[in-house]
Amino acid sequence: MSAVKIIDFQNSTAPTSTSVVESERRLSGAPEQSLQNMYASAAKELLSGTWSSEVGKWSVDYSQRHEFCYLIEGHIVLADEDGEESTFKTGDAFVIPVGFKGSWEVIEPVTKYYVIYNVA
Repeated sequence: MSAVKIIDFQNSTAPTSTSVVESERRLSGAPEQSLQNMYASAAKELLSGTWSSEVGKWSVDYSQRHEFCYLIEGHIVLADEDGEESTFKTGDAFVIPVGFKGSWEVIEPVTKYYVIYNVA
């Protein structure tokens, strides 16, 4: 039997993928994003890693997941469907609960640690 290994983000060799927010979700800009998923549970209900994005704004729908975020760098504004805004900067941590819908705006290029729990 092999021992379960700790996932060390600082020494990860997980591949990094890059993309641009899909045009149908973009509200401003065409932000390039990078993702390094460093952990996925067997059923993929729990994911964790780092994510980065350039400046831009797009719609988000958290109908099927919760997300914990810790901003390593940058400045963002999340706005819900009613227009209520929450602002976060380097060093801030927050949770986006399942059911949140609104927009994600990157004011200054951002990098975050994330933990996602998929409920469906």
